[in-house]
Amino acid sequence: MAMELKLYSRAMCSWCIDAKDYLRERGYKFTEIDVGRNRAAYKEMIDLSNQSYVPTLIAGDAVLANFDTHQLEKFLSERQIAP
Repeated sequence: MAMELKLYSRAMCSWCIDAKDYLRERGYKFTEIDVGRNRAAYKEMIDLSNQSYVPTLIAGDAVLANFDTHQLEKFLSERQIAP
């Protein structure tokens, strides 16, 4: 069973767009949460990650905040998270 992934993002964030493209192109299923439109989700993201930057990925209990695709690839690989 695949791990549940949540991606906190904003509409015009280039790193967020890259992260979504990376995940989709590799077949990952994830829930996208737009913190620009949802203030409660923004607060939730800060509570989970202790920071306010997007993108932020939650995978189970693991958090990857303010990342690029190279960091995302390493994060997924090290934790053996498959699509």
